[in-house]
This record gives sequence, C-alpha cells and structure tokens, in this order.
Amino acid sequence: MIFQAAMGWEDYHLHSFEIDGVRYGIPDPDFELEDIDDETVRMTDVVGERARFDYEYDFGDSWHHEVVVESVLTVPLVLKFAVCLDGQRACPPEDVGGTHGYALMLEALSDPKNEEHDDYVTWLPVGFDPEAFNLAARNAALQRVR
Repeated sequence: MIFQAAMGWEDYHLHSFEIDGVRYGIPDPDFELEDIDDETVRMTDVVGERARFDYEYDFGDSWHHEVVVESVLTVPLVLKFAVCLDGQRACPPEDVGGTHGYALMLEALSDPKNEEHDDYVTWLPVGFDPEAFNLAARNAALQRVR
C-alpha cells in the first residue's frame, strides 16, 4: 500500500479510507465493518481534484491522517512508481502506541535518565533519529509497492 510505504510502515495492520462518507479498507468480519474492499477500486476513480479524505492506519494505535489532494496530473508512462518529492522527520515506528505513545517515546529518548530510555534505544532500529527524513529510503519503499 502506497500510504504505508510513504510513511515507512510495513503494512501489517488494518487501514481504512473514508471518502465522501464511504469507507474503503480490508473487509474484516471480526470488526463487523462494511468497508468496500480497497483492492477493488482505484484511488483515481473515487477521489477528485481538490478532495479531502480521512485515512486511518492501525486501528489499535489509530494513526489518523487528513489527506488533501491538491491536483490530479496525467503523468507520462515513464514513471512506473509513485515518487516522494520531500518530507520532514522520521516516521513514528509501528506499534509505538499512536500519537500519545510516540510523544512518550520521544520524551524518554531525550532523557537518558528516563526509566524507559534504554528500552526504547534497544527496541528502535540502530541510529533512529526522529528528526531525520530519508528521501531515498522512502522512494525505494515506494518502488516496491505493486
């Protein structure tokens, strides 16, 4: 999924889009949600120019995003994959506990005396820097999306 690749997530949690009052996602009978299977529709068929819609990833951590479509362009066939042009900061790691958990993690990382500091340092990838954005890594991930 392109949104998870752009963010740096592995795409192993449920997600949904709500566009014009219709939910698209991965149908899951355990959640009893009546989502339309997002693999049966193309984004370009349900989102128009200047559209806004909600995207949620990981219903446990509840990462909510407001997606704003600024324009829709016809791209020459030279590009086979989506391309990230710019970004800021590192993506929050999966399973960190949503925005609240991420804030607690950042607080613990900034204070070596925090009782959770060493646990986070061990849990995070070596060299994790919350201020860093790796454009090349994001574009490499986007190229793997099929």
